[in-house]
Amino acid sequence: MAKKLIRSKEFFYTAIYKPAKEGGYEVTVPVLPGLITYGRTLEEARKMVRDAIRCHMEGLLKEKESIPREESILEERVAVSL
Repeated sequence: MAKKLIRSKEFFYTAIYKPAKEGGYEVTVPVLPGLITYGRTLEEARKMVRDAIRCHMEGLLKEKESIPREESILEERVAVSL
């Protein structure tokens, strides 16, 4: 019996990494309100946010809700002198 090939979709989200007072990084995803995770290192924070997004999306699918798509955005830091 041949296995059925399941095609997966890839989603892209902007993650914001903020240094935490106690060390490490707190991570949020603006298009997914309430999604917050943490990693002791930047590498761990990146892994944790991928896992958190995946779990969030699986929960949405289980509840038969749509998965949010992020609009194309342009983000940049702006320097201002006083």
